[in-house]
Amino acid sequence: MRVLFIVQGEGRGHLTQALSFAQLLQTAGHEVTGALVSVTDQREVPSFFQDAFSAPITPIFSPGLFYNPATNALQPTKTTLYAIRHLGGLWRSLRQVYDIIEQQRPDVVMNFFEMLGGLTYGLLRPSVPMVCVAHQYMAFHPNFQRPVGQWLYRQAFRLSVHMTCFGAEEILALSFDQQPDAPNQRVRIVPPLLRQEVTRLTPEAGDALLAYVTQPGLRCEVEKAHRQHPDIPIDGFHAQATGPDQVVDETLTYHAINGKRFLEFMSRSRAVVTTAGFESVCEAAYLGKPVLMIPQPNHYEQACNAIDGQRAGVGVAADKFDLDQLLDYLPKYDTSLCERFRAWHGRGYFLFLAALNRAITPRPRPTGGFFMTRMRQLLRS
Repeated sequence: MRVLFIVQGEGRGHLTQALSFAQLLQTAGHEVTGALVSVTDQREVPSFFQDAFSAPITPIFSPGLFYNPATNALQPTKTTLYAIRHLGGLWRSLRQVYDIIEQQRPDVVMNFFEMLGGLTYGLLRPSVPMVCVAHQYMAFHPNFQRPVGQWLYRQAFRLSVHMTCFGAEEILALSFDQQPDAPNQRVRIVPPLLRQEVTRLTPEAGDALLAYVTQPGLRCEVEKAHRQHPDIPIDGFHAQATGPDQVVDETLTYHAINGKRFLEFMSRSRAVVTTAGFESVCEAAYLGKPVLMIPQPNHYEQACNAIDGQRAGVGVAADKFDLDQLLDYLPKYDTSLCERFRAWHGRGYFLFLAALNRAITPRPRPTGGFFMTRMRQLLRS
């Protein structure tokens, strides 16, 4: 089977999931023909993905998200206005995606939550079936828990999720734990995608807390917590570290961002403090490390992740680095969760391959009627 990837290049989660899926396909004897990765004027394809992905990579423009540089809060208005101003570039990207799919003619396209994939299939209808995979598709599941209120954010989030999966043959929702499928929403529940670099690690009991410090405000909270509990060792990874290991004092050390070292530190940590990105939380769960999940401000998706992760027992949700809250939670953490999580993850190989096989099985495809058919013909011309 020949598989082409379309990958959202924002952050690290979807890129990491694509790497994990490429490893799964390689194990099964299938071929990844390449990856179309979304980029912006300010964001290129990350080096960690370029170094690890063996097939050709094609960067394609897609409007990205904007964050406040001081607080790292998501800025929805600025993000929307930027997308509107670049509609022409977006249309050219859709045509580029369509042309590449039709030229390569893989057996199936895997879309890792990239809007370009959903819009291309919704408007231009490539002839190759598409499978969409992301944790965000849990938003369609009736059991998925959400923040109270925030109606406008909820509707905007659902719309953005819909825009990534128009025309999909299969919609796969990554979940912390096993849930029933939602056939009315065309959603199948599947385990998280984790790289072999994670599954090969042997976790050890440790004393230090591991903090992934992406927000300037969060770094201040880490240092405040450190002053309140100077006896608790903390390792913090952040982009502004002056070297691989920046020692502040005997129990606080900052480290430069490095994916491999971060996982090694995680495997021997006591607990992990991070934003509520699905991928990092799942890595911690696989290694048996409880997590303090702190969603980025205004980031509705991460707020949902934190609530869902707390429901599944992988950690505790918080709105700031509250070390006392984490310390109170640690004795309550169910250490048997690691075994259950690994068993659930182990089912992924068969569930993912079954989804690909279903997608390439010939079946009648609705045309959408004369009007939609004619509109697609005009758009392609």
